Amino acid sequence: MELIDGNYTLVTEFILLGFPALPELQIALFLLFLTLYCMILMGNIGLMTLIRIDPHLQTPMYFFLSNLSFADLCYSSVIVPKMLVNFLSENKSISYHGCALQFYFFCAFADTESFILVAMAYDRYVAICNPLLYMVVMSRGICIRLIVLSYFGGSVSSLVHTSFAFILKYCDKNVINHFFCDLPPLLKLSCTDTSVNELLLSTYGSSVEIICFIIIVISYFFILLSVLKIRSSSGRKKTFSTCASHLTSVTIYQGTLLFIYSRPSYLYSPNTDKIISVFYTIIIPVLNPLIYSLRNKDVKDAAKKVIRSKIDSS
Repeated sequence: MELIDGNYTLVTEFILLGFPALPELQIALFLLFLTLYCMILMGNIGLMTLIRIDPHLQTPMYFFLSNLSFADLCYSSVIVPKMLVNFLSENKSISYHGCALQFYFFCAFADTESFILVAMAYDRYVAICNPLLYMVVMSRGICIRLIVLSYFGGSVSSLVHTSFAFILKYCDKNVINHFFCDLPPLLKLSCTDTSVNELLLSTYGSSVEIICFIIIVISYFFILLSVLKIRSSSGRKKTFSTCASHLTSVTIYQGTLLFIYSRPSYLYSPNTDKIISVFYTIIIPVLNPLIYSLRNKDVKDAAKKVIRSKIDSS
């Protein structure tokens, strides 16, 4: 359906182009992404459940990790189910308001994840640089406040971008060259001036990620100084290994986000963006539970304990 507004024909739905391919390849892509989404569900729900039920994992670090898994699960679930349906359907449309909601929730949870990664870096800084004050500084109340601020910051940031994007007029052209309603391809369809949106994306949007990244780098600078003061090499290795998982997650996640949203608009490349977007919408939510589980002795021990108890009970 279309609405007539003066000289404009306003679109009321968008078409998500996704990954154009032959029908047999569409089936293969559907099975691939379905498998990855099942891994996202099992990995993140499993990790959250493990942290919830094991008393040895009731610490600030795992409290933040549980919320990181929740953010991963939410923003991938905003995107992947619709993408899977589109692989099998001739009708790849999404309503105007559906597109706005998809972008809002994706942006909210994606920015929330950036803030949670900062909170995790601060947690590691306190644990390694001020271990005697750790339980005082990282009290339950402080941890809850940091998480509430993360979700609040993500919601506000998303509201700003969504509001500015969907007050624009979209006329005639309604094919989004992407697999979800992301901001760069959406702005390309607008029939009104998008300079303010592009400025907002390249300044406010990228500054959020840059500030988060800088805070994490500063935290790890002081962590590195503390680690170098440890005399035994085994002690240094053990201490720094607790941070390796977080550093890996930060590098992959924020590196791809900064590449997508910090570039000038003239460098926008639809096909490249779609491939890179797969990393932070699907691959990272798959990898995070594996990264934090395989490199973490406490999580592996908790998982073994649960598996043994299941075997014994059967």
